[in-house]
Amino acid sequence: MKTRVLGKNGLKTSEIGFGCMGLNHHRGPAKDRNEMISVLHAAIDSGSTMLDTAEVYGPYTNEELVGDALVGRRGQVELATKGGHKIGDSARQNHEAIIFH
Repeated sequence: MKTRVLGKNGLKTSEIGFGCMGLNHHRGPAKDRNEMISVLHAAIDSGSTMLDTAEVYGPYTNEELVGDALVGRRGQVELATKGGHKIGDSARQNHEAIIFH
């Protein structure tokens, strides 16, 4: 998989990232947890090193799923997330993307 360098600090990541929202949120009933962990492992094994999750996907359950999938693999990926949401508040909130390296 091709890679790119992001930002001024030299963060190197795959050109194709993996959006995790659909693993347990937003696309109908929650899927089998072990199967979704296998999907994440397949994405990492195929060279995708940028995973995108957020506290509002679930809420919180997507980040827990991704965390469980990354046991023993954390050094292989970068995590992108969004913050600043007020979960349970119907008012639209500002948020920003954060990348953890």
